[in-house]
Amino acid sequence: MSNVGTAKGILEIAKFGIYVTIPIVLMYTFANNSKNIQRFMGNRSYVVIHQRHRGPPSPEEMREMARELARKNNAR
Repeated sequence: MSNVGTAKGILEIAKFGIYVTIPIVLMYTFANNSKNIQRFMGNRSYVVIHQRHRGPPSPEEMREMARELARKNNAR
């Protein structure tokens, strides 16, 4: 019975070691050589939005939008 407990303890220690080692190795790999991260990120496609963000509409634009909605609702 004590052998089963020891095996589980060793397994838990090994899993913990893996969980801690993998992020450290990845951080070291990418942080010390920026070419690695550029090569990794360069192989991925990302969405690029070409529209410029204008911010929230002005009060006048909000009033005009409300008027148009009211016209559409009254037209029904």
